[in-house]
Amino acid sequence: MPAAMTYDSLLEDVRRYIERGSPSDPEVYAQLPKLVGLAERDIAQRLKILGFINVVTDIMVAGTSVYAKPDRWRETTSVNIGLPDASVIPVYNTRKFLFPRAYEYCRTYWPDSNEQDVPEFYADYDYDHWLIVPTPIDEYPWEVTYWQLPPLLDPTNQNNWVTDYAPAALLYGTLLQCAPFLKNDDRIPTWDKMYTETMAGLDGQDLQRIIDRTVTRQEV
Repeated sequence: MPAAMTYDSLLEDVRRYIERGSPSDPEVYAQLPKLVGLAERDIAQRLKILGFINVVTDIMVAGTSVYAKPDRWRETTSVNIGLPDASVIPVYNTRKFLFPRAYEYCRTYWPDSNEQDVPEFYADYDYDHWLIVPTPIDEYPWEVTYWQLPPLLDPTNQNNWVTDYAPAALLYGTLLQCAPFLKNDDRIPTWDKMYTETMAGLDGQDLQRIIDRTVTRQEV
């Protein structure tokens, strides 16, 4: 069975490729973890594939219109709430999707946040919060799907989605980050080509999958 990539094995592989970064080479040794982190962020920024989608659920608070986004949120895919079915004890089985709108639209549509009704829209309040309008009148269960930055690798977090499913991209991406730091510019075209081809392959695997919950990408 082939060995799986881990954070430690990635660092060791990178050291072999660049022939630098041992403990006796302290400047490069200290920089390699930072370069791995840059590669991870670049991969998450470039790719929008199912591996980077996450789902969170919670309960809205009646009278509250601003809600915190999850850690490592990058972009919202969809937001839906549960509406109560007709019964003595409400059961929130019916799902209703909220429509994304600009912050200014939401404030114009529902200028008085103290007024409450069934939510219709959501907007980015800032990078860390959403604005929901109308202000919820009930404790609606809600579900958010979003693009996330996977948990970054470190000595205590040896694996994530990228090491498990895209190890080549992470290796070549890290080597590409290393080249300018090492002032080894002649290696940049090589690592860039391998990185780009690997990333294109990963992106191509999702061409027939629904990734934005409303359309399916097709090859042109």
